[in-house]
Amino acid sequence: MACPKKKLQGLVAATITPMTENGEINFSVIGQYVDYLVKEQGVKSVFVNGTTGEGLSLSISERRQVAEEWVTRGRNKLDHVVIHVGALSLKESQELARHAAEIGADGIAAIAPFFLKPWNKDVLINFLKEVAAAAPALPFYYYHIPALTGVKIRAEELLDGIQDKIPTFRGLKFSDQDLLDFGQCVDQNRQQQFAFLFGVDEQLLSALVMGATGAVGSTCCCLASTYNYLGKKTNQMLEAFEQKDFSSALNYQFCIQRFINFVVKLGFGVSQTKAIMTLVSGIPMGPPRLPLQKASKEFTDSAEAKLKSLDFLSLTGFKDRNMEACS
Repeated sequence: MACPKKKLQGLVAATITPMTENGEINFSVIGQYVDYLVKEQGVKSVFVNGTTGEGLSLSISERRQVAEEWVTRGRNKLDHVVIHVGALSLKESQELARHAAEIGADGIAAIAPFFLKPWNKDVLINFLKEVAAAAPALPFYYYHIPALTGVKIRAEELLDGIQDKIPTFRGLKFSDQDLLDFGQCVDQNRQQQFAFLFGVDEQLLSALVMGATGAVGSTCCCLASTYNYLGKKTNQMLEAFEQKDFSSALNYQFCIQRFINFVVKLGFGVSQTKAIMTLVSGIPMGPPRLPLQKASKEFTDSAEAKLKSLDFLSLTGFKDRNMEACS
């Protein structure tokens, strides 16, 4: 599936991994989750087993099972199911890449190994090349997230000539605030038709101006996706931008920023994202896996009040009560 019918673009939800109170994966709600993203949020592409999905806290067996469930439940409903296969072990990454191809995923992605780190571009490309080669029929995306990996190799540098080494390379998930680096990724690769997927939700409008072709959700402070529950509002921003209604696009971005700014001050991360998603969607996402701690009731109550004030929940009695509600 190296040449999918549709290019990976627009909003891509970095999926949450739902868990039971005992810390086991709750596969039973993933079908409901797919339907919620498509019908309620207008999001038809997903990035599975990434940071938001606690991918690196799961066993290899669990990652395979989660990937299988998303591919199965998303068939004929989702445009793209991209599986994150990054791991510290090259062999494990290759195993996950082969498995993604076997189950019919639409693409794979990988972060840089982050314990014994690659020290320059060539070393990193050699690692990524071996991962991509394990699934030679699948588009391959680099997941650039230096705040977590500690690998500071600039994405612009990495992309220079990358397709010569990795023929299946199709783009990157850029989860960093360095808009100079991101802009140069776009500027220096205009002829390549790469997917430039920006990964900082509160800066997405700036990235769109610089040529982002889509977004895989996360925020700069907590690296957890908001597109699971703010996808509809973000899609409105994308539509306004495409129609060159920049005033409306900016209003939508500011609206999203108000919520992110509020919850970041409370302490925001994957745990809190699971709590908000449960609140907004009604689908139980459960607690995170240790060492993460479950979100407090105080956080959830405060987040709910903010969502209502911004009209994100559209609940009766809250629509006209706050002047900062976004239209």
